[in-house]
Amino acid sequence: MKIKTYAGIPAEYSKLDQSKIVLIPVPYDGTSTWQKGADKGPDAFLEASENMELYDIETDSEVYKQGVFLASPILENMSPEAMVEAVHQTTKDYIKKRKFVTVFGGEHSISIGSIRAFNEMFENLTVLHLDAHADLRQSYDGSSCNHACAVYEASQTTNLIQVGIRSMDSIETTVMDEDKTYFAHEMAIDDNWIDSAIDQMTENVFITLDLDVFDSSIMPSTGTPEPGGLLWYETLEFLKQVFEEKNVVGFDIVELCPKEDNKAPDFLAAKLYYKMLSYKFLNEGVDEDFESNFNESSNTSSKFSKFKVEDDY
Repeated sequence: MKIKTYAGIPAEYSKLDQSKIVLIPVPYDGTSTWQKGADKGPDAFLEASENMELYDIETDSEVYKQGVFLASPILENMSPEAMVEAVHQTTKDYIKKRKFVTVFGGEHSISIGSIRAFNEMFENLTVLHLDAHADLRQSYDGSSCNHACAVYEASQTTNLIQVGIRSMDSIETTVMDEDKTYFAHEMAIDDNWIDSAIDQMTENVFITLDLDVFDSSIMPSTGTPEPGGLLWYETLEFLKQVFEEKNVVGFDIVELCPKEDNKAPDFLAAKLYYKMLSYKFLNEGVDEDFESNFNESSNTSSKFSKFKVEDDY
């Protein structure tokens, strides 16, 4: 990576020991099946972030001052399985350091590893999946670590809630929990979908956001764009309410497939990431003391329960 700090922030806000936030880039595009280029997503996102104003008007905050450590990119690409394990272990290592861990892909198969790490470390996890596609295949192209399988494991091991879905294979209906799935065509005429989805969440929430959840009119730079998606302000309204009402423990953003002649989608991704951090740290953050629960029956280390910061930001 050419960029040494996230968004070009001053070095004093970018050191691991002082940072509350960790950003892990994963420039991986090993299993995509249509437009290639998601491996270029992290660099495009970071370049766009450098050109972003760091004062957020809505929250009246400068969240970068909480400290954002830009981790070394995960470059493992020997196999999808090896990549997923690298993401899993790296993510888990930073969670153990009591950081608010975020991941930027890369295509959606990277989320298998990040979700696995958060599920091992946090009790009663909800995975909030924003996407145009269901991604519930158990296996695809001979691998369970394919982008089409991104949340299959989550469907079996977490409280999975899916939002914005408008493309799927019939086989996925055998796995999907339709009571916790918000299809785009139904959301368009349902004024209560936000409250309904949040009511179904447990306290600890991990967000995995595929940028193709947005309508292709504002987010054409994805590997598999779909019409009929979410727009900017309705998405922010939903996310802000999730951050206000639940303990969001981390998130990933995936599937930016940048186009050289259109930088606007790169900037949307940069702004979205910063907005999500701003919502997280407006009223809460990573507590230095971290209340924890140990799961003695697990081979993993302690599972952390909800954590909050008492300071006002």
